[in-house]
Amino acid sequence: MRTIRTVAELRAALAGARRDGRSIGLVPTMGALHEGHLSLVRRARAATDVVVVSLFVNPAQFAPTEDLASYPRDEARDAELAAAAGADLLFAPPVREVYPDGFSTTVHVGGVSEPLEGAERGATHFDGVATVVTKLLNMAGPDVAFFGQKDAQQAAVIRRVVRDLNLPVRIETCPTVREPDGLAMSSRNAYLGADERLRAVALKRALDAAHAAVRAGERDAGAIAAAARARMAELDVEPEYLALVDPDTFTPVQQIGDRDVLVAVAARIGRARLIDNHTIHSNGRAG
Repeated sequence: MRTIRTVAELRAALAGARRDGRSIGLVPTMGALHEGHLSLVRRARAATDVVVVSLFVNPAQFAPTEDLASYPRDEARDAELAAAAGADLLFAPPVREVYPDGFSTTVHVGGVSEPLEGAERGATHFDGVATVVTKLLNMAGPDVAFFGQKDAQQAAVIRRVVRDLNLPVRIETCPTVREPDGLAMSSRNAYLGADERLRAVALKRALDAAHAAVRAGERDAGAIAAAARARMAELDVEPEYLALVDPDTFTPVQQIGDRDVLVAVAARIGRARLIDNHTIHSNGRAG
């Protein structure tokens, strides 16, 4: 695996594969790789001929009060893990390569970016995500880009960017990878102390409670959310939000009907801000 720092080097490294008609897969990451990221790399390895993993802690998606300075960074470790999972290229540009002097363009996605994570983290969060992912897609020119379902709203925002801007790439969203007790894998799990780690399973228990309520015949979104919140309260965790929404638009759902519904939750536990979600399918099955 080669590590590349500049856009020019990246394009040169991919030119032969593109010329030969080989497919290119991109896995965008902010580093601090864990099994969730590595599952995306392995999926890219199975589905495409050349796998690029980008490693860039994107300052544009952090609010001034968030953890940009303390976000975990260990490029050597990440490079070793990415190579073992099947990456061919690690694209690890410095900030100035991505945002050169005078950079003044922002990609803004209305609607789907505004509730939940957008409301909690501010409008600039998804502007930063949409802008950097658009740049990465243009830099690498992949045939397929791979994202995790844990960041469901982020994936929805990116799908909208690709659709609205006619970008020639397919977005593949892969299942959330979990710890044995159900906690969704996240780089920010490293912030959890021992007691906090035990309480962090409240998010997954809330999702399970929502699914159980639907299986039992409940169709009112308010009642389903109340059951999920009650499960979190047992572990003394108060959600920032817990909502039932349309998985494409993220607009609230009032009743479970004949369409899939996403249950999304976020909570702060100590220093860690955690998010999770799952889909309740129209037949009542969770996925």
